[in-house]
Amino acid sequence: MGLFTQIVTLPLAPVRGVGWVVDRVLEAAENEYYDPAPVHRDLAELERQLLAGEIDEETFDRREDELLDRLDEIRAHGQGGQP
Repeated sequence: MGLFTQIVTLPLAPVRGVGWVVDRVLEAAENEYYDPAPVHRDLAELERQLLAGEIDEETFDRREDELLDRLDEIRAHGQGGQP
């Protein structure tokens, strides 16, 4: 039965291959999107800008809130929950 099934479904092999590639691309994109390292770098850069006087407190607070919200989303995803 296994050989027969493989022969019959052989025309679908390219479709399965494309599906596999799409799954790998999606997985890589999700890994990159949910990586906390860039957010931590942005927070450090934001603090540097504040200390250097390049941005004001209000801008710092607003952007910091956005980045912390992003970290919460990443943590929720890592725990299997919804943001």
